[in-house]
Amino acid sequence: MAVERILVVGKEQRTHALARSHSKQLFAADDTQDLWQLLDSADPHLILIDMNTPHEQLCDLLRRRADKAVRTPVVVIDHEDACVEPETLLDLGACDILKGAEDYPRLAEIIEQLCKGTPDQEPVDRNFFAEECPSCVSIVGKSAATAKTLRMVRLVAGSSCNPVLIVGETGTGKELVARAVHILRHGAEKKFVAVNCAALTANLLESELFGHVKGSFTSADREKTGLLELAGSGSIFLDEISEMPRDLQAKLLRVLQEKTFRKVGGIKDITCKATIIASSNRNLLEEVDKEKFRRDLYYRLSICPIYLAPLRHESRKDDILLLADYFIQNTDICPEKKGKIRGLTKLAAEDLTRHHWPGNVRELKNVIERAVLLEASDKIGLANLIIHPDECHMACAPPALTRIKDFSLERAEKELVAKALTEAGWQKTRAAALLGITRATLYAKVKQYNIQEPQRHQDPVIV
Repeated sequence: MAVERILVVGKEQRTHALARSHSKQLFAADDTQDLWQLLDSADPHLILIDMNTPHEQLCDLLRRRADKAVRTPVVVIDHEDACVEPETLLDLGACDILKGAEDYPRLAEIIEQLCKGTPDQEPVDRNFFAEECPSCVSIVGKSAATAKTLRMVRLVAGSSCNPVLIVGETGTGKELVARAVHILRHGAEKKFVAVNCAALTANLLESELFGHVKGSFTSADREKTGLLELAGSGSIFLDEISEMPRDLQAKLLRVLQEKTFRKVGGIKDITCKATIIASSNRNLLEEVDKEKFRRDLYYRLSICPIYLAPLRHESRKDDILLLADYFIQNTDICPEKKGKIRGLTKLAAEDLTRHHWPGNVRELKNVIERAVLLEASDKIGLANLIIHPDECHMACAPPALTRIKDFSLERAEKELVAKALTEAGWQKTRAAALLGITRATLYAKVKQYNIQEPQRHQDPVIV
């Protein structure tokens, strides 16, 4: 069985011959530094690394591959039976190790497994989570900020801390962290009840939380069980607690202090057994100073707050491409494309890391899902990475296509190459990356179609 493209790292001719026999296209990098320059343009389906590569460089390559969320599988070939630690390479993400020429036939089996995605393969998802992330929790990220958050989640969940406060901007994943605390503390079998404090009026929110007895107000034609009681010995998540009216804040404070509450219109005390988890996208201490939030409730909540850093923060930027790749792999927005889109082009990845992300992880997920819907190739390019939704109509009817005067493939390719050169500022390496071809192929296309470098403020000349 063969794959479309294999990238070989190293000068060993036996490795090149082996790769050539199992691929339709062969790319070669002399060393690990050249690998990163070729990876995006070549877009290989498999990377073969000769063991003549120094062990330290090989380990560094595998670490960088994991950090960059590169999904291309790596196979190491050891011709000299060098004294290496195969477990170390496998732990760092190598798919397999071939021991000398006698082990060559096994490459066909490895490729077959990779093509089929057999159960014997270790899930790619392992690259998305930090070591601190429990297996039952799906918080993607390996940055310093994410690791710190996960340590706090473990610490708080393992204690008897109640209430729990989670603070972070909109879209940072506060409910996901709340569920993580709940699962680690109570397990998945206990109830997790969520309520958005900003979505309900004061009276309705009070009735939802505490319940009411029949006849307590005009429309109370039957008794209602409140969410605090419904949660039982599980967890109740009070999302955006900063939006809770002040009079209701006082009633919640009593629940936190006394561990009991009464239904609206009721006289019987009900014990609250649930873990109360609250979140806020605002600075609660500032809200206290503005007299919008009770000071006593703030200090009762902030026993050991869990803080979620925004995606734009320096300590969190390493998570951007990791999250993007995770969403590409796991989105269900376009089921027929699932598994067919293999990642981002280099320019698209650079654009993602430059963006400020005011909507944080939620905004990033929307951008990726939009790109998956629009992308027709196996890699998301810059043209379909529409960060601002009001530009979406531009992608639905690409101007380059509407300007085509005839419908021959040759003419379309001419215009596409010219457009890529224009967008890349005539930098051929960037233009090749946009088109998903090598620099050499781009030079050939420019020569073939006689596309001339434009003067300033002019479009490329297509003869």
